[in-house]
Amino acid sequence: MEYQGHALSLLKECELQGFDGVVCVGGDGSASEVAHALLLRAQKSAGMETDRILTPVRAQLPLGLIPAGSTNVLAHSLHGVPHVVTAALHIIMGHVQLVDVCTFSSTGKLLRFGFSAMFGFGGRALALAEKYRWMSPNQRRDFAVIKALAKLKPEDCEISFLPFNTSDDVQERREQGSPKSDCNDQWQMIQGQFLNVSIMAIPCLCSVAPRGFAPNTRLNNGSMALIIARNTSRSEFIKHLKRYASVKNQFNFPFVETYTVEEVKVHPRNNTSGYNPEEEDETASENGFPWNVDGDLMEVSSEVHIRLHPRLISLYGGSMEEVNDSKVTCNCF
Repeated sequence: MEYQGHALSLLKECELQGFDGVVCVGGDGSASEVAHALLLRAQKSAGMETDRILTPVRAQLPLGLIPAGSTNVLAHSLHGVPHVVTAALHIIMGHVQLVDVCTFSSTGKLLRFGFSAMFGFGGRALALAEKYRWMSPNQRRDFAVIKALAKLKPEDCEISFLPFNTSDDVQERREQGSPKSDCNDQWQMIQGQFLNVSIMAIPCLCSVAPRGFAPNTRLNNGSMALIIARNTSRSEFIKHLKRYASVKNQFNFPFVETYTVEEVKVHPRNNTSGYNPEEEDETASENGFPWNVDGDLMEVSSEVHIRLHPRLISLYGGSMEEVNDSKVTCNCF
């Protein structure tokens, strides 16, 4: 892709009849953008209003991912390894599996489809990295993380969430694509000072987190992992981050809370950035608070509502023991 939004504009106009799938060669941002475009196209084809989507329809074509970015979280989570040949073989053999997708909305309006998001430290680190795109991807990522840690301060938030319900009637309703929220659902709410909030529908494996940022969730188990790091000292927060690369439990800290959820609402309670306005804040924006959604920067000034939609898109990946001999014709972006 030549620029951010390029895949979205191409897939709006591209004639996809006669193709069996779409292949994206790129990193997490590119893969997420193509998935978002395919899902938007499916909603429009179904005659649905794309501004406000409660029960989206499934994407019409499967998506293949060839990892070519700096982290490749989506491809790594899908295949177990960020390996180009493995990804290509899955596409060639036609292995397909359904994957859960989230919708991100604000004030009732759909912002985008995605697989994972971070607010707080994760969002601010990405906002910093975007200002240093002249660096190589790995250099600007490491530089932004160090700088975000140096300016580490919490966000004052109210977080509401709907715990994952495994009862048979809810599972049946979920499979039918019915909205999850009803009078019987019991929302929970926590508030306070938070250093980072992660909402992830996939395990989010990558080189710096080989077991995943959300190791307790799966690609299509109908739930999201909500991981909250409350305010603590910089040294303790760094210990938590370092454990993602080790075999130790990264959540075994008194300031870290984990939940298995179906929906989340994140409402920042400070009118501006959580940083002192007298201090230099390179992540501050008139557009709102920075979110990291699948490696893309999303700035929102109000509450963000994240809702899980089970098995909403098909991705090329799965057991290499199953061989599909049918011919696969794909369009590449």
